[in-house]
Amino acid sequence: MENHSKEAREPLSVQLRRGDLLIAQCPSREVLKHITSRWGVLVLIVLQDNTRRFSELRRQIGGVSERMLAQTLQWLESDGLVNRVALNVVPPHVEYSLTPLGQEAAGKVSELADWIETRLPDVLASRR
Repeated sequence: MENHSKEAREPLSVQLRRGDLLIAQCPSREVLKHITSRWGVLVLIVLQDNTRRFSELRRQIGGVSERMLAQTLQWLESDGLVNRVALNVVPPHVEYSLTPLGQEAAGKVSELADWIETRLPDVLASRR
């Protein structure tokens, strides 16, 4: 009996639409990178409860550089997770909020962050 993998039975176009993170060429890996990067997770968590300006995000997310925050916001916006609204005022005023898709992603990464916080003593004990 031959062992046919699922990939061998499905056309490549079907595989790419569905996504398979274990395949090197899978486009969902790029989204995974954006959402689960250190700054991506923190941006999603901070925006989960409110719209924020860039400067507010930078103040709330300790240690993030202006460049990395801007890049992370651009990634999350291009993935449809973050809304960017530039208001026509002087000085320029830009606000960021989560899209419905972003709210869903933020809920998922918040669960992971909560787990890390509650299990941190166990992780630290294992490091000793």
